[in-house]
Amino acid sequence: MEDEKMKRKAQVMKKKWVVVAIAAVFLLFLRVSGQTEQEVVVAQDIRQDDTDNRMDHEEQMRVALTFDDGPHPVYTPRLLDGLKARGVHASFFMVGENAAANPELVERIYEEGHLIGNHTYSHQQLTTLSEEAATQELTKTQEVLEQITGEWPLYVRPPFGSWNRELEGEVSMLPVLWSVDSLDWTTTNTAEIVRRVVTQVKEDDIILMHDYYASSVEAALQVVDQLQTAGFTFVTADELIVE
Repeated sequence: MEDEKMKRKAQVMKKKWVVVAIAAVFLLFLRVSGQTEQEVVVAQDIRQDDTDNRMDHEEQMRVALTFDDGPHPVYTPRLLDGLKARGVHASFFMVGENAAANPELVERIYEEGHLIGNHTYSHQQLTTLSEEAATQELTKTQEVLEQITGEWPLYVRPPFGSWNRELEGEVSMLPVLWSVDSLDWTTTNTAEIVRRVVTQVKEDDIILMHDYYASSVEAALQVVDQLQTAGFTFVTADELIVE
């Protein structure tokens, strides 16, 4: 009798352990399934984020259009009209004496949201000047531009791309060079200027042009039209440099 009780007790205990084991396996299955579902969701989210980032990247191929030597009393207004009609902001590196002669254009460029930079007062190659003379060329232009806009420019485009790094401590400006040179000053052939730019340009390029020639202005607006059609977005040069 006692043996029978012991056997039944053992059987009951065995069943309990089987139930516990089944429950444990079931819970483990649920946990793994839950983790798997979470991992799938996370993976899908990551893939979606990657896709969104790629789409944003593709939709925002940025390029900066920059102009030297102005402002010109005839060609700069024509350029500004065209840029405004296309919703484009550009960067203007001004010669001080031209800015002083055309303050209303400097003010218009500033008010329409373009970047204004320094291009020396009389278009001097800075590396051929003494440090004192080079500093004066830059400072004089800074003062002209600040008087018109109320702001001290932070960027300088050294004529001919010749920059003396020792000047950075004297004038507190960052040099802005270029990666695509239109060479627009060498020809009046608008189509050739456009071809030089659009066949070279890639994302994050800085394009060098001039707002001092009729053919350059016409070419610049055609460049904008073609690059916008190709999916490029125009930004000011500082946006590419700072980032």
